[in-house]
Amino acid sequence: MLFKVFYQETKKRSPKRETTHSLYLELDTTDVRQGVIQAREIMRDNTDYHVEFIDAISDEQAAYERESEGFNITTF
Repeated sequence: MLFKVFYQETKKRSPKRETTHSLYLELDTTDVRQGVIQAREIMRDNTDYHVEFIDAISDEQAAYERESEGFNITTF
C-alpha cells in the first residue's frame, strides 16, 4: 500500500503550508491504520522531520501521482 507523508524539514519552526514537503512510502500492509503507524515509525527512526500527516493513497490516486514529474517512492 502506498502512503503519502506530509512533513516539515525541521522541528524548530512552526509548520507553514508553504514549507510543507511530501514523500511516498510503499509498505507491505493492507491495514491503513497499521500502515500509518508503521510509516510514522519509519520517519521517526530515519529522519529529523516533523511529520504533519500521513495519508493512504488509493489505487486511482496512486496512478495520478505516478504521472507527476516529481514522483519518487522513498526507501530507508
